[in-house]
Amino acid sequence: MTLELRNITKRVGAETYIHGADLTLAERGFNVLLGTTLAGKTTLMQIMAGLEKPTSGEVWFKGRNITRVPVQKRNVAMVHQTFINYPNLSVFENIASPLRVARLARPEIAERVGRVGDLLQLGPLMKRRPGELSGGQQQRTALARALVKDADLVLLDEPLANLDFKLREELRDELPKLFADRNCTVVYATSEPGEALLLGGHTATLFEGRVTAFGETPTIYRRPHDLLTAEVFSDPPINLAQVEKRGGDIHFADDVSWPGTGVVRDIADGPYTLAIRPHHVSPNGDGPARVALEGRVLVAELSDSESVIHFAQGERTWISQSHGVHRLAIGNKARFFLDPSRCMFFDGRGKLAAAPEPDRERRPQSVGAGS
Repeated sequence: MTLELRNITKRVGAETYIHGADLTLAERGFNVLLGTTLAGKTTLMQIMAGLEKPTSGEVWFKGRNITRVPVQKRNVAMVHQTFINYPNLSVFENIASPLRVARLARPEIAERVGRVGDLLQLGPLMKRRPGELSGGQQQRTALARALVKDADLVLLDEPLANLDFKLREELRDELPKLFADRNCTVVYATSEPGEALLLGGHTATLFEGRVTAFGETPTIYRRPHDLLTAEVFSDPPINLAQVEKRGGDIHFADDVSWPGTGVVRDIADGPYTLAIRPHHVSPNGDGPARVALEGRVLVAELSDSESVIHFAQGERTWISQSHGVHRLAIGNKARFFLDPSRCMFFDGRGKLAAAPEPDRERRPQSVGAGS
């Protein structure tokens, strides 16, 4: 039941929203569209659903060209970030509405609505109307209406954005399980790299209307084939620096260098862009083979369990993200330590030259460190 986009372009007036997108989604598991606001995620989803027609290119689904098939004739369910419900219907009737259109029997409707309502903690609210619900409860109702429908294509456009933290965490864990045994293609849009990692499956990274990469989520995260993809798949932003490999050593600055070991040993001498994610840069120098850097503290964001510190490193601003509370004075110089075994190197064309070996790169422990 593969959905395929073939050279999809979307233009509105003189502005191009989607640039020649080619994408063949996975049949099983989640397909995540990852990108910042205005990257093109919603536009691509609307084209997949049939709500928008591409300027050029084709949409194929289940071996059939459906580019010009209207949305009413597609078996598709979509949930937007902004909840949409029928104001005059109860929660039960809102969820049941696609099943009534499909003329399912009352007992089956009751069973399916009850099951998805329990999952989304809507059981006690079934007799209420949307106007009597909180924003989070209304979004759960819209999500339940999409889940209860046995659709061929399910499109989830940042559906958890308006939910409280606890429920968002629960649903991130439950949603993949809910669709695990369903015969449908699921597409999930998010601007959060950590959410993409937690959902797993496959991820397409988007930047300014272009698909920069698509593949198994851990692979795209650990070995982004170009620098742009690495930047998309990092929050806080990935740290970058111009370095040179010379005589087997990596020269970061005039007074900072270290031996190029592992996969880095095999790349040719010359200039590279080094990229390292913030959770591999710490004010704590414990551990072997740490490389010390000095920078001026610009911003310090402290919580009960985490410190995010922005500091000036050469002409760039770098970010350190670490466990624990590190109280550093704004404007003062401080030492930070990077783990050279976690560095990625990109050549002059922005293509990946070296990345940490897969068995050494661990997935972040928290969503905040998901980059």
